[in-house]
Amino acid sequence: MTAADPRRALPKVDTLLAHPLLAPHRDEWGRAPLADAARHVLDACRTAIGRGEPAPGVDVLAQRVVEHLDLTGARRVRAVVNATGVVLHTNLGRSPLSSAAREAVLAASGYSTVEFDLATGGRGKRGHAAHAMLRTLTGAPGALIVNNAAAALLLSLGALARGKEVVVSRGELIEIGGEFRIPSIMEAAGVTLVEVGTTNRTHLRDYAEAITDRTALVLLVHPSNYRIEGFTASPSLPELVALARQHRIPVLHDVGSGLLHGTLGEEPTVEDSLRDGADLVVFSGDKLFGGPQAGMIVGAEDLVAGLARHPIARAVRIDKLTLAALEATLLAHLSGKRDQELPVWRSLRMGWDELYSRAQRLAARLGPGAEVREGASTPGGGSLPGQTIRSPLVHLTPRSGSEAAMMARLRHGDPPVIARTEKGRLVIDLRTVAEDDDDTLAAALLRALQAPPASGNGPATAASAESEDRTQHATS
Repeated sequence: MTAADPRRALPKVDTLLAHPLLAPHRDEWGRAPLADAARHVLDACRTAIGRGEPAPGVDVLAQRVVEHLDLTGARRVRAVVNATGVVLHTNLGRSPLSSAAREAVLAASGYSTVEFDLATGGRGKRGHAAHAMLRTLTGAPGALIVNNAAAALLLSLGALARGKEVVVSRGELIEIGGEFRIPSIMEAAGVTLVEVGTTNRTHLRDYAEAITDRTALVLLVHPSNYRIEGFTASPSLPELVALARQHRIPVLHDVGSGLLHGTLGEEPTVEDSLRDGADLVVFSGDKLFGGPQAGMIVGAEDLVAGLARHPIARAVRIDKLTLAALEATLLAHLSGKRDQELPVWRSLRMGWDELYSRAQRLAARLGPGAEVREGASTPGGGSLPGQTIRSPLVHLTPRSGSEAAMMARLRHGDPPVIARTEKGRLVIDLRTVAEDDDDTLAAALLRALQAPPASGNGPATAASAESEDRTQHATS
């Protein structure tokens, strides 16, 4: 820097932190985060000045520190109103918990009997009640619960086939979200992947020709987030089980969504998989099962017992809060109250007439520019790929600014509202909004409609939404 370099005029961190604008934030954040934000802003200014931009004053710098803190705060986990119509929205946490599950989480958040037996006064076994309920619910002799379905698959592969080969159809080598791919999980588990068949057609003979004395497992993975149509072929589960039995190797079936029984599109069920002879069945807790994030493994008692003793099991066990929520969710299934108590199933089962009445009331409150049209909701969350649910939707034309700017105003509200856009209009789908939240949603929409387009360069301004990523259709 030269003596005339404008970067020398920038205040020191301590000077910037003493600005009155930052005083309210000291108690909330503490000095260290405030200092980090100040350094970030000053470093960005030095870079900008180096490009020829003028040096900002201390008031502007203080405002930028506040905006940086606000942006950091906005990225913390917060409750939102999901008005997208995507029932199992991966980015919004998939399955919302039932009232009973929330109460159970609160009760377990302090000291709790996670590994304490009240009957004996001695050490208890983590998940004992949940495992018993899961066995009763599925009819499987063995059950084990870990922290997510990917962990369940990793544990099963590592315990049963490490150092050996696992046969899987090429059409089932899926990516399950967040760029986590089945081949990568298999590699991490220390197994050798043996691909058979082609993307669209795999025959029983392909599996038969691939099985050797090094084969430890046949793996089936339900392609839950996509669908192949047309010229396709795959052997049935009973056929694969019969083949595996001939070679005395187990069949592991990852059914994905956690649909226990019944019919819902083309989703496989845990009940059918066990009945057809799968030795182990893996599924998620936070999809159609309707509970917290968890990975469930059910099947042969000796295999499940082996998984429970494996070192990986300790690394992927569930915490006490997840366990409490899961027990409440299991009880909803066991008591036959799934459709009444679990929010996911209430949303999926909600009828047109109920939704239409709510949509009409909302449109009337919003006034001109709002109308109800027929549209579709999406199950989401890697369930029922390509399928939709007929729903009435509220289409809303912004009174000022673009739909992207209004989306930004909604996101930055309290509570944040997440919606979707279509052809320049905001689309509100009440299928994913609890009826108790209708008033909250209406108030948020009215505020966003009445607010003038924001200006400025802060991270939380609506004007900045024009340059944001417009993938706001709430894909799951």
